[in-house]
Amino acid sequence: YVCSTWGNNHFKTFDGDVYQFPGICEYNFVSDCREAYKEFSVHIQRALNSNGHPEIQYILMKIKDIMVYFKPNLVVVDGRIVKTPYYTSGVLIESGEIYIKVYARLGMVLMWNQKDALMVELDNKFNNHTCGLCGDYNGIPIYNEFISGDASYNSITYGNLQKISKPNAKCEDPDETQALPSCDDHRDECQRLLTSSAFADCRLRLNLEMYIQACMQDKCACDGKEDSFCLCSTISEYSRQCSHAGGRPGEWRTQSFC
Repeated sequence: YVCSTWGNNHFKTFDGDVYQFPGICEYNFVSDCREAYKEFSVHIQRALNSNGHPEIQYILMKIKDIMVYFKPNLVVVDGRIVKTPYYTSGVLIESGEIYIKVYARLGMVLMWNQKDALMVELDNKFNNHTCGLCGDYNGIPIYNEFISGDASYNSITYGNLQKISKPNAKCEDPDETQALPSCDDHRDECQRLLTSSAFADCRLRLNLEMYIQACMQDKCACDGKEDSFCLCSTISEYSRQCSHAGGRPGEWRTQSFC
């Protein structure tokens, strides 16, 4: 089971909820939330890059007693910069041209493209034991994430609850009353892109509608700007998730597209 975040502040929980949360503080992405001994935690911080697009600035990961800090092209373990591939008690860190990958023996794989997209896969022994932006991993969408007891949260409220409090952090919580625009004008284009023949092997493996919705929100947010981030980040995520689900996406990038 996979939790991911990508592109224009999109998140997909282990239980399959997809939402947008534009926070720029440090947040609990996913942690083991059992009371006694927590086996791992993953925190992330986003900020806008020079093009005005959100990117993950750093990832802070704790596995048992090992602290790992990632920035693009930088891996720091327990305060020391290390070269990859790096192995230490039950944790393997690899990096290639694009991805940093972490394999932890306790049942976790993390993959970051050193820009906008992060994916964490967890063993099902953590069912019902996680918290953070990835949700509680209980197999039931919405419950405990966006509905808790009698209260229902919108995604911004939910995201703000995951903030890591740091006394000297200077970051504003996103406004919880913001309504997302309706982006229906872009449905046809997004549907066409995501159902192209390159993705024929993906249709039955993934929930297409949620990627269409994310793509529509991207188009809205980009407001007519035709830079590649607007369209490519959600299509890249769809392609990654398809591969992860055992599918074989075809070559969808072209000289003129993404």
